[in-house]
Amino acid sequence: MPPTYVLARDHLQRAAAILQGADSRSRQLRYIVERTISLIDDIPPVVQPVGNVLDFNAFRERRTAID
Repeated sequence: MPPTYVLARDHLQRAAAILQGADSRSRQLRYIVERTISLIDDIPPVVQPVGNVLDFNAFRERRTAID
């Protein structure tokens, strides 16, 4: 997981700990923060290709997604 995701997850975990109030707004915000943390944890690891070989199919897919 990229370091920025780890840092973001840590900040969100601190925010969830702060939002321990019993009122409905605090519960809703805590739920949103906890759900965001779980989404970050579900991000698949980035696999770097070995060597200097380009996968043309993956390149086309990435290029199509950008256009």
